Amino acid sequence: MRRSRAIARVVVGLSVLAFCLVGYALTWPVRRRIGWVRFFLQWFGEAMGLDVRVEGRPLGRDVLYVANHVSWLDILALGGATPTRFISKDDVGSWPLVGMLARIGGTIFIDRTSRRAAHGQVDQLGQALLDHHPVALFPEGTTGDGRSLFPFRPALFASVAPPPPGIAVQPVAIDYDAAASEICWTGDEDLGPNAKKVLGRPGRLRCTIRFLDPLPPSDDRKALAARAQAAVAAALALPLS
Repeated sequence: MRRSRAIARVVVGLSVLAFCLVGYALTWPVRRRIGWVRFFLQWFGEAMGLDVRVEGRPLGRDVLYVANHVSWLDILALGGATPTRFISKDDVGSWPLVGMLARIGGTIFIDRTSRRAAHGQVDQLGQALLDHHPVALFPEGTTGDGRSLFPFRPALFASVAPPPPGIAVQPVAIDYDAAASEICWTGDEDLGPNAKKVLGRPGRLRCTIRFLDPLPPSDDRKALAARAQAAVAAALALPLS
């Protein structure tokens, strides 16, 4: 039964992908205004079994969202709820199909292994914000198990410490409740087995996205990262790792 559910969701998801790619290609002059990327993430998430609920008010633009990271589903949930661009490790850009979709969505790729490249990456993120693109950052740098938070890495907070004029930092808590420990993508688990486990679940998977109060401006990136982590941890009632 789990296998049948997983196959059915994949078939529906591929149908959504095909529809959105055709629509994206045929509406070239106005594709940004239509918002194909957001529609795709929202519809694809629904096909994967997500039931997304939003609490709080997303700022919408001129904002850096900073969120906890549990699963690859986070991108579908947050990207379907807001017209945000994401920050991702650079090797994702070379993944078959996923890399192409990430580039279409305006993903900002960074090399987490190179300290020498960090300054340029901060500038790249800052420029995206100045261009009025909302950007989402998962500052844990990896996915967690849903039972605690890893420390929020402060490096990329330098792009908003202090923030450019008009730019805000808004913490976001992504909550799968008790299902988090079941669907989390951690350790050495490959994407394939995790996706099979997630897609084979019965029923819908509730995901609540809580947009929290924006953080006060600060010129201290480490303090800003710590405040963001504390806000998300409090919203999820989780301890800090």
